[in-house]
Parts: sequence; C-alpha cells; structure tokens
Amino acid sequence: MGRAVTVATCALNQWALDFEGNLERIFRSIDIAKSKGARYRLGPELEICGYGCSDHYYESDTLLHSFQVLEKLLESPATRDIICDVGMPVLHRNVRYNCRVIFLNKKILLIRPKISLANAGNYRELRWFTPWSKARHVEEYFLPSIIQEVTGQETVPFGDAVLATKDTCLGAEICEELWAPNSPHIEMGLDGVEIFTNSSGSHHVLRKAHTRVDLVNSATAKNGGIYILANQKGCDGDRLYYDGCAMISMNGETVAQGSQFSLDDVEVLVATLDLEDVRSYRAEISSRNLAASKVNPYPRIKVNFALSCPDDIAVPTCMPIQWRHHSPEEEISLGPACWLWDYLRRSKQAGFLLPLSGGIDSSATACIVYSMCHQVCLAVKNGNADVLADARRIVNDETYIPEDPREFCKRVFTTCYMASENSSQDTCNRAKLLAEQIGSYHISVNIDAAVKAVVGIFSVVTGRSPRFSVHGGSSRESLALQNVQARIRMVLAYLFAQLTLWARGMPGGLLVLGSANVDESLRGYLTKYDCSSADINPIGGISKTDLKNFIQYCIENFQLTALRSIMSAPPTAELEPLVDGQVAQTDEADMGMTYAELSIYGKLRKIAKAGPYSMFCKLINMWKEICTPREVASKVKHFFRMYSVNRHKMTTLTPSYHAENYSPDDNRFDLRPFLYNTTWSWQFRCIDRQVNVL
Repeated sequence: MGRAVTVATCALNQWALDFEGNLERIFRSIDIAKSKGARYRLGPELEICGYGCSDHYYESDTLLHSFQVLEKLLESPATRDIICDVGMPVLHRNVRYNCRVIFLNKKILLIRPKISLANAGNYRELRWFTPWSKARHVEEYFLPSIIQEVTGQETVPFGDAVLATKDTCLGAEICEELWAPNSPHIEMGLDGVEIFTNSSGSHHVLRKAHTRVDLVNSATAKNGGIYILANQKGCDGDRLYYDGCAMISMNGETVAQGSQFSLDDVEVLVATLDLEDVRSYRAEISSRNLAASKVNPYPRIKVNFALSCPDDIAVPTCMPIQWRHHSPEEEISLGPACWLWDYLRRSKQAGFLLPLSGGIDSSATACIVYSMCHQVCLAVKNGNADVLADARRIVNDETYIPEDPREFCKRVFTTCYMASENSSQDTCNRAKLLAEQIGSYHISVNIDAAVKAVVGIFSVVTGRSPRFSVHGGSSRESLALQNVQARIRMVLAYLFAQLTLWARGMPGGLLVLGSANVDESLRGYLTKYDCSSADINPIGGISKTDLKNFIQYCIENFQLTALRSIMSAPPTAELEPLVDGQVAQTDEADMGMTYAELSIYGKLRKIAKAGPYSMFCKLINMWKEICTPREVASKVKHFFRMYSVNRHKMTTLTPSYHAENYSPDDNRFDLRPFLYNTTWSWQFRCIDRQVNVL
C-alpha cells in the first residue's frame, strides 16, 4: 500500500436547527475536500443539527430531521469514495448520545458516541446527553427505516471502536475528550491508531486559542501520530462565538492552520502526510512501545478502503508551520465583529443603532461595528459570494458592492448622541467626531423635554418635586432623577431603531446595541432598563482594561484619532448636574472602587471560586504592599455588598458576546441567586476576626 494519506478537516458556520443550510455547508465542505484529493473528511461536533440546539435536543423532531439530513448525505454521489465523518444526536435504546456517524459509499461504518461530556461554564451536555461508559465495547444499532432503504443495512456498530483501513488505523475523539485527563487518544495511540480525529464545538474566550493548539500538538508529541481537529465557527444562535481554528498536527507539530475569525461559512483544510513519519517517530520511543505491548485492544471495524494511493512516492507531503496567534486586541476587533455580522444577517434586520455617549464603552462598541464593516469589505474583495449576497440584502440594493468600510458603515450603522442638561459639550463633540471618522449615520437628540415630562407626571400625582443632591435633594431623589434620564434613553433608542429608516424612506429596522462592560455588570453599576438594555451587546463579556487596550489598537490600526480624547477622559455617566460647565461625576468615584480592582474581584469571585472570606485571604497577600488588612477587608466587604445588592440586574442583562471566564452572565454561565442577604453577617465576621488577629 501507499504511505501518503490525504485528509481534510473543516470549520463550518452551522446554525442551530437550520437543517437545510447546515446540509448545504456540509456538502460544500465535502466537495472542496474531494477536489483537493482528500480521502477522509472530518466535520464539527453535532454539525447536522447545529451545536446550540439546547433543549431542542429533547424533541423527537431534532432526531428525525438529523436522520433525514443523513439520508441526503448517504444517497448523494458527492459522498462517493471519501470517508465522511459527521456529527448528530442519536437515540440508542431510548438514551440520547452525542455521536459521530462515519460512513463510506452508502454504508455506515461506525456510530461513535461521546465518552466525556462538556458540562462546565457555558456547556450543559449532561442535561441533554448521556456519556458512553462502556470502554472498548460495541453494540448493534438498529437503523431507522429511511436509512436502511439507502444503506441496505439493518444494524451497524455503535460504541467505542476504531476504524482499520487497508493502510492505517483511525480513532475518534469528540471535543471535551481532548481536554480530559484520560483522553482516549492516549490508549488508542498505544493500540496502534495512527490518525486521531476530533470534532469540536469549542467557543471563543480571550487568550484561549493557544491552549487548544497546545493540547492538539501535545497529543501526538509523546505518542506520535496525526491529529485532525474540526470546529464550528460563528454565532449559531446565542451568546457564543465558535472560533474555528481547524488544524492538522503530526508528531507534535502543526502542519495546517485554519483561521480563528472569518466570514467564510465553509473553510476546509487539506493535508497530505507520510504515515512512515509516524511509524519512525514511534519506533524510538521505548517507553511508549513498552506500554503498547500491554494495552487492552480496541474493537477494530475493518474498512475495505485506503486513504493513500499505491503509487505515491512522488506525492509532496506537508511540512510543519509556526502557528500565529492573535493578540487580545485583535481578538476583540475580530471575534465580536464576526458575531455581529452573523446576528445581523441571520436576524434579517437592516443594521444597528448604538446610543453613542462619547465614552470608552460605547466608542469601543462603535469600533467593533466599524471592524465588522472592514471584514465585510475584505471578504467581498476576496470573492466571498455569500457575504456579498447578505450585504446586498441588508442594504436593499441588488447591485451594491461594499468596497469602502466607511461607506458601508453609513448604510448599516446609526449612532445617536442623547444629550441632557447634564451632558458636557466635550462628550458631544467626541461622539460626533468618532461618528464622522467611522462613517456612521449620526443623530443628536436632546432628551430634556422627555425627562421633564416624566418627572412632571410624578410631581402632579404626589405634589413633590425631587431634586439632585447638589441642589439640596436626598440621595434617593438624586438616584431616581439619574435613572429617569437613563431609562428615557433606552426608550428613545428603541423608537429610533424602529423608525429611523422609515423616516429616511428606507425599509427595515435596526438592532439596538448595548455597551455595558463585564466589570460594570459584575458591580451592577448600571441602571436597570437603561441603554445597557438592548438587543445584543458585543462588549458585555470584555473588561474595561481590555477595552482600553482595544481603543489604543483602533487608534493605531484604523487611524481613528477621535479616540485619543476619549481615552484620556475619565469615565463618567453624566447623569448629575455639571459644575461650572464641567463633569463632576466619575464612574470610579460612584462605584467606590477602580476598574483595575473590579477586574481582580471578578476573577477571584468566578475563576478562583472565592467567597468573601477567601477573597480577603488572597488579597491581603496580593495587596500587602499597598493596603493594610483592615483596608483590604473594607474593600472586599464593599464589593460583596454592591455585587449582592445589584445581582438582580443580571437577570435582565442584554445577551452579550461571551469573551471572559469571569463573566457574570446570569443566563447559563454564572448561576447565582439574585436575592441575597446583603449583610453577609457570618462571612464578614470571619473577615473581622482575621483582621483583629493580623
């Protein structure tokens, strides 16, 4: 037999329950793989139905439609003479499994259920699926009649097995199994498996990509072999962005790298590799060979097919490459931008509206939309017909070609500065200048009349007129007056989102963008149902520190000079009266903590799993050079009081792009009560006792 095998993996922008679109993208990936000479094609996890079906996995319809798609794949000439490995849910003996279905020439070779389910953070696989717990065990699976009619098979192997082709041996892993301490590839490699495959549904988190790459490369560094990873990409219907990074590795080195962020719905990587390189690499690892001689063998499914050709001596093989990682600022520029594009085109809206205050957060959101426009123009320039078709539909012009990001931004992005008597001319000017530089359609509105009307209704009913604290009012009055302004901005944002295009004689409506960052959400430093309430929020999972670095990146890479003054201005809500025409209110003074401190609290609370006492114990060492134990105790107590008092706001938080592992997203990532005993009496007493000892 030959020695050079040609294999393909892909990153597909699948969409939950979009069976028609998902099938079309799978077919495209198979066509590309075959056109490049591949004899094996690997796809992402649960690619047939889309990974993010959530509780739809309970529905028999999801299983039925998945098998209907599989039927189309099996009977199509496009899948002839290539081993296809696709993902879908399968019900076996009344138990749902997350499976790979591997087939060749209208015959199903193996259904391989997932062994280790992802169940942390955003993942809830144990809610819908059961892990396969029978190691190296295969059972008979009775196929549905629609599949039997195509394959002529009544039953097929179901379980933990590997495929033995005429020239090599392949073993499958599914996503989480790569991350598990007892990954199947270890034992499979010892049992002679030379090609490992991994179908993933792995989402983007800032600074995470290198971990995935290191895991793939290390999987074959100790044991030798070829590792092929496929992943979903894009927004498939919720807060997550699946970030591609399909890759092929051999003997601990990357030989093919896919993009992490891209508007291409289908991306296929193909590599030709020499099996003898695997065998010679393993030959000199004596510890591996000793362990291999004692391994418990896997059931082997024999496949009368080869991944190589008999006469392949002159076939060139792929060489190792150096993986290029994005900086965190590039990740913020690209990830949320791609997520926004998917949301915009799939929601069939005509663009975005952003309340632009002239501060860092809303400006960063505006820059992400501008980055999206850059990505669209670049994709069209590179010949992406899907992006061009979507852009034409969004702007309602069948002849339109997006070439200039600023011009495209004018068509799909509306910014709105909503001034009150408490707004400064500086923020107004900053917002206007940034809008000019990115090209957005900009509106300036004064909300004083609406504020006075709402407060006037209260005064008529009660006979009392609330005042700001600087005018002699109580803190209750002042806070209520600030909240009225903030909430009226939300109401006006939705009004303008619905009717701005109507007023301009254009069809469609706009999606409202929010711009509360992850730190403010954690602290609860926002008005419930203010402009943080929107349709989606691209920066809701990003810290203030990272956003500042991103703003600097935009100054340098997009030449947005308006951002310089925004960077230098102290963050402010501008909800209290000005003093001599200048802003007197600042965010950090209002919060009673700095953004740098808040970022530390967030990481300790979520990632380090620290309650009040544990956080105090960690911080007295971290901050021993700058704070006394009593000062640390005071800071920790203040944070937990404010966090718990405001936790209810997280229940209505706008769906946000997930980017940080300390996100306070109440939907499914950070599950906590929202009615706390905010005195924390027992916990704070423990801190006080320790302070007295110290």
